[in-house]
Amino acid sequence: MVLKIIDAIEAKVGVSIIVDGTPCTVRSIDVSKTGKHGASKCRIEAESIFDGKKKVVAVPGHERFEVPMIDKRKGQVVSISNDKASVMDLENFETMDMVIDETIKSEIKDNDNIEYWDIEGKKIIKRKA
Repeated sequence: MVLKIIDAIEAKVGVSIIVDGTPCTVRSIDVSKTGKHGASKCRIEAESIFDGKKKVVAVPGHERFEVPMIDKRKGQVVSISNDKASVMDLENFETMDMVIDETIKSEIKDNDNIEYWDIEGKKIIKRKA
């Protein structure tokens, strides 16, 4: 579910946008104005939230981007196997399997309280609570 739509020149560092169907976080943006009758151009560097891959797009300033709805929730790790964890939501006690963010993979252990993000139906553990 898309929360809102913004123009490329409205994207700021730290804002989440959808680039090529992938939710990404903007890492840098360069806006350049062209001549008297030209339109502004934006060069956006973004990093995928799920796999950390860098994406670079150069678009006109009036290009529109979708802003994904990010639902941040609390949970508890039940078990860990490879790069996935079984997590119990602390509000409704639902158990689900989800991916652990690469940056915190070594910190997460069984029975830890965590914060996970639900983005467009995909879930990922983002930090230890």
